[in-house]
Amino acid sequence: MLIVVIITLFLLIYNCSDHILIICERRKMNSREAAALSARERTQAHERWRLVREAAKLEEKNVQIHFSHTFSCDQSRKRVEEQEILVPCTFQSDDVSRFVQSSVTESDMLRGSSIETEFVSKETSDLYDIHHASIDELDDLQEAPTSAFTVYNVKKHKGQTPRTGQRRSHILEYAYGEIEKEKMREKTHLPLTEIIEKAGLYGVQTRPKIEVSFKDLILTLKGNGKKILANVTGKLLPGRIAAVMGPSGAGKTTFLNALAGKTTGCVVTGAVFINGKPESVHSYKKIIGFVPQDDIIHGNLTVEENLLFSAKCRLPVNMPKKDEVLVVERVIEALGLQSVRDSLVGTVETRGISGGQRKRVNVGLELVMEPSLLFLDEPTSGLDSTSSLFLLKALRREALAGVNICMVLHQPSYELFKMFDDLMLLAKGGQTVYHGPMDEIEEYFSDLGIIFPDRVNPPEYFMDILEGIVKPEGSPNFDCNILPVKWMQHKGYEIRRDLQESFAKSGISTSNETTNEGTKNEYLCIEKKNQTFGKDLWEEVWCNIELKWDNISNNLLKFEDLSNRQTPNFLKQFRLYLRRVAKQRFRDSRIQSQDYLILSLAGACMGVLAKVTDKNFGVVGYTYTIMAMPLLCMISALRTFSLDRLQYWRESAAGMNRLAYFIAKDSVDHFNTVIKPLVYLSLFYFFNNPRSSFAENYVVTVALVYCVVGIAYIFAISLDPGSAQLCSVLFPVVSTLIAIQANSNGILKYLIYSTYSQWALEAFMIANIKRYSGVWLISRCGSLLRKGYHVEYWVRCIGILVGFGVLARMFSFLCLISFHRKRQR
Repeated sequence: MLIVVIITLFLLIYNCSDHILIICERRKMNSREAAALSARERTQAHERWRLVREAAKLEEKNVQIHFSHTFSCDQSRKRVEEQEILVPCTFQSDDVSRFVQSSVTESDMLRGSSIETEFVSKETSDLYDIHHASIDELDDLQEAPTSAFTVYNVKKHKGQTPRTGQRRSHILEYAYGEIEKEKMREKTHLPLTEIIEKAGLYGVQTRPKIEVSFKDLILTLKGNGKKILANVTGKLLPGRIAAVMGPSGAGKTTFLNALAGKTTGCVVTGAVFINGKPESVHSYKKIIGFVPQDDIIHGNLTVEENLLFSAKCRLPVNMPKKDEVLVVERVIEALGLQSVRDSLVGTVETRGISGGQRKRVNVGLELVMEPSLLFLDEPTSGLDSTSSLFLLKALRREALAGVNICMVLHQPSYELFKMFDDLMLLAKGGQTVYHGPMDEIEEYFSDLGIIFPDRVNPPEYFMDILEGIVKPEGSPNFDCNILPVKWMQHKGYEIRRDLQESFAKSGISTSNETTNEGTKNEYLCIEKKNQTFGKDLWEEVWCNIELKWDNISNNLLKFEDLSNRQTPNFLKQFRLYLRRVAKQRFRDSRIQSQDYLILSLAGACMGVLAKVTDKNFGVVGYTYTIMAMPLLCMISALRTFSLDRLQYWRESAAGMNRLAYFIAKDSVDHFNTVIKPLVYLSLFYFFNNPRSSFAENYVVTVALVYCVVGIAYIFAISLDPGSAQLCSVLFPVVSTLIAIQANSNGILKYLIYSTYSQWALEAFMIANIKRYSGVWLISRCGSLLRKGYHVEYWVRCIGILVGFGVLARMFSFLCLISFHRKRQR
């Protein structure tokens, strides 16, 4: 009977899981569309009320003008003029009243609320005497539909707690209502700054401003001493978008990593200032966003789920839920992701959204947390011009809210190029060619004799000049290496000695000191080439030791939190992670069912091959069990941490709670820890038929799976996927072979008791041997004595297995927060 139930469960999970998810997503989509329609209709009604108010104000103004003109005339002409004036005014008032009635009637049909109709008709009757109304009363008419709708909902739900679906509908109506208001303001051709101010964005006033300045920033590799950045000086201002451009090998990404505090293996000299103070950028981690060049997104989540999770974990904890949803909806609208919001992002094996859409989702993960400083590494790579325009418009909106944005680009189009506020050009070797406003770049280069040709994209022309492919018109002997020196001279910076040679070659100036320095450098290079192999090997080893020591010292650094933002605590992030992991596992239910099928087949095979005999008390079958069961469970447990390693590094660098992430993953795996022994034993117990009870075997198997899953975590976190799979196969086999060694002494004896297989085999044997009594007592005692087992130690064996599992999880968590630490910063 149990076998039939399990097979039926497998078939239901394998065939119906996708349908369940599709139905759930469809219901959410219908709810969202209904909320959007309701918000659109209400916004249109508000717009009609606004037109009525403006018409009423205009009518009141005309009436006041007529009356003032009337009372200024003679008494004898007053009655005649009043008759001539009041008749047109009456007709105009009737026109306004008819317009109001028509607007209200159309709005009433859209809303379909009787209470609102009574409210609106009452307000409409007051408009018949519009020339007696005040302007303040007319201002209140605009909010009449919303007020009536609110009163209706309050009365409807008075004394009742709204259900989850109703709360979600109200939140979505609020979010879409705000977005529709912004769209309506855009149609009135207001400036974007005024639209943002009127939109009432959460955090626009409270979002702190971050100004980043850097002086003489130099990055040198520790191995060969090569300079990646050379004396880079400048400033990034809040509310502006700065583009960093340059040819390949110019150090653009390295410069971005240096400002974000992500450089490793380099000697960094110079100074970086945050708001004019020498503070670390890690102190502002909670309000700094970093968009990596690769699209690191969870492929088995939808676009909306990815964005909403990032928003809930990184937005202020005191932000209302409706504002969180509003932020996400605004980002989806700004990035043009409405059509794919319910689509899975996709992975290498499963097709999802397109590459350009993945890139926009990658940027949206940082936009939803409302950063004050945003770094983007080539966000437009792989995007077409339309998608890039969507992205730049979204970033422009953030910049107008006070965000400091710095992004690396290659060759943008002319339209995108004009949307930037500042530009930073880097030549090869990390030398600054230009850093300043966009509207001054043509003037600066024209002073150097570089004139932009007509019908040529300026970014492409810059790259050709910096690469030396193109020469300026009229300057066939132009040397592009002189441009960094020209910039330092233009800004009044101190020119380094290694750059003075460029001046000398161009005929600007010469110096004997430069020649001596160049000769000295050539001598050092020749001396380094003549070094012995042993010295080169020692330098390489010492360099690696220094890199490891730097990584360890950086891991121990602690930074004061100056971001002034309180993110969700451990418990809330644990709940968020738990929901996300459970949803991911449910979407991977087919893979889970395949694991269960393999386990059931393994149980049947082990049960058939190892028949229980009274001579060996079933030791053969249990030996196969502690070899096969851990092997299969460990290989499947590797997916827990190895598949989303890149996503974890990104989330950890963003400041999310790593303990909540680990415990949520392990908590969801407890479901497999309970179900997999049941699946295996259902067939193993049927074919093997040992004397011990099914419950005793189940308890031992659960403790065994709990132990080996913790060991698999260590392999998955600390090793590469290929090495982790190899270790997961070898470890159970070697551990079982050690555990079955008889008459062992010395070190091997202690090694046997340090393996989980010894305690699992002892627990299985004790549970089975206890069922032998009578004439089997002598054989039973002899078997226990030879193996060193004790019939009363069954509970102790279970406790030791669970203890091994707990210790393995503690060690795996230490590996999680210690290994690859440089990627988590």
